[in-house]
Amino acid sequence: MNTNLSSSVPSQLETDCLVAVVLDQAENARSENARGEKDKPSPSVECSDAAVREAAQDVIAGGEVTGKTFETTLLHRPAGLKAKRLLLLGGGKAKHFNAAELRKLAGAAVRTLKSKSIRSFAFALPESSVAAADGVRAIVEGAFVGNFEPGYYKSDRKDSDQKIDAVTIVVNKDRQGDMKGLETAMQAGRIVAESQNFTRDLVNEPSNLMTPTILAERAKKMAAEVGLICEVYGADKIKALKMGAFWGVAQGSDEPPALIVLRFDPVGAADKVHLGLVGKGVTFDTGGISIKPADGMEKMKYDMAGAATMIGAMRAIALLKPKVKVTAIICATENMPSGKAQKPGDVQIAMSGKSIEIINTDAEGRLILADGLCYARQLGCTHLVDAATLTGAVVVALGYVNAGVFASDDQMYERFAKANKAAGEKMWRLPLDDEYKENLKSNIADMVNAGSRWGGAIFAAMFLKEFAEDTPWIHLDIAGTAWMEDSKPWIAKGPSGIALRSLVEFVKGWAP
Repeated sequence: MNTNLSSSVPSQLETDCLVAVVLDQAENARSENARGEKDKPSPSVECSDAAVREAAQDVIAGGEVTGKTFETTLLHRPAGLKAKRLLLLGGGKAKHFNAAELRKLAGAAVRTLKSKSIRSFAFALPESSVAAADGVRAIVEGAFVGNFEPGYYKSDRKDSDQKIDAVTIVVNKDRQGDMKGLETAMQAGRIVAESQNFTRDLVNEPSNLMTPTILAERAKKMAAEVGLICEVYGADKIKALKMGAFWGVAQGSDEPPALIVLRFDPVGAADKVHLGLVGKGVTFDTGGISIKPADGMEKMKYDMAGAATMIGAMRAIALLKPKVKVTAIICATENMPSGKAQKPGDVQIAMSGKSIEIINTDAEGRLILADGLCYARQLGCTHLVDAATLTGAVVVALGYVNAGVFASDDQMYERFAKANKAAGEKMWRLPLDDEYKENLKSNIADMVNAGSRWGGAIFAAMFLKEFAEDTPWIHLDIAGTAWMEDSKPWIAKGPSGIALRSLVEFVKGWAP
């Protein structure tokens, strides 16, 4: 998709469709006045061009347009505009509107217009609620995310019917300021959004076409394109490193595992900071001997979403070039129930030397991450972040809205929380109190890999904390958010690419 900036007067721009945001200026649509009546919406078009506001006047006056979030009103041949159409897109309450909401609206605009076979459009940047650079970046990111469709393998798919080809962002002359800065914001938005879609593409592939070997090949190809160093190791290296926890999972599959290492080491990077990004790459999870129910198992191709997120994040980092040393470690394998598979009751020795009693072979993600975290420390990483579709328990706790965040270090968490806020992704911190360690105890080994059903997401995080040891560490449990269960106005059903934007912002925050 082509992206462009324009300083044209919106009403004078020739385009298939001009998109303008409508915000409700009422203080609180749920409040009641002195007579007990609810306040009426007070919609206002976020565009100073009088012709655009005039074109929307009738539908606003008639109550058809209220500014409600994702409300869409498409006007054909709008009077006074050179655009063939005007799409009025509701953004909700003005006082709550921000770049994160604008990002979703851009995605909603794309999904609305491409369903009507419109191939290009212009988006009028809202003029009072979001900083210009932030707004430009948000529109680009949202547009790319909204343009992604997962139906690759439909025989009747026509690519020309599935996408927007070009979007132009119209910036008021009074808000242009540093035009070079806006161009930079647009390009940064494009890099991040394309990397997020790259992540979604990896997750979307069926497991027969996304084995550990294929995932490694995709990572290697991407690395060559953007200038990353990529190393891929197989079973011999995994055994040589004494990654017994990782190999315990991998041994049950006929597909060979892959240990993928991506390195970004720019000139001028801070000497004392080396960030480690560790991703769970279970390309298909049957549950192993503790096999999952058949209902819904097909979705378990997404169990490598943490790995895909880290690979996509490294793509964006390589192109944005923050002066921070970053290494990603991806532990990729299948979890299969064969005659070679590990069994409940087995004991595996992790790379760190800790012994693990296997209680449930479906608690495999924490096993491969344990060795991944240990290897990251061995490579010299000073701060660690892992991402994984780790537990169903986090979905019980937070539903499909927030990802779970766990942190061993408050200062590092504050850095991540700031990045997460800037990225506009929903996450919620969960506890790591020492009392939860009781569930880790084993009668015959240092720990068990599965504990009480209560607080299952916390138990999994406590398990991983043992392998991060004293290194500042953050764990992202994205099991409930890495896959959109239903289509939303701004995004298709399927892989979401959650956490990539937050990780990129987090890495940028360490640059000197």
